[in-house]
Amino acid sequence: MSWILLAIAGLLEIVWATTMKASNGFTVLVPSIVTVVGIVASLSLLAVAMKELPAGPSYMVWTGIGAVGTFIAGVILHGEALNATRIAAAVLIVAGMTLMKLDT
Repeated sequence: MSWILLAIAGLLEIVWATTMKASNGFTVLVPSIVTVVGIVASLSLLAVAMKELPAGPSYMVWTGIGAVGTFIAGVILHGEALNATRIAAAVLIVAGMTLMKLDT
């Protein structure tokens, strides 16, 4: 169950990072509210998951899901650049997360 909560926390990190961009520096109300609620929910679920999971792998998986997911969301929603270097970086993040998870 802790890994599921951690995955949800990572997905919420994608939400808050993406809406933070849309909040335009916290000047647009709805994305700003979604960002703050997303941050609180994401960190809360991370904290609950870390009660049973090791800190290093938990944090790495959480940030990895958020980083790769936000990268993908940026490409899809904001037209950010998609090139071989960025894809390679995302693949390396996923590889690192996988290795860390295999060791727990």
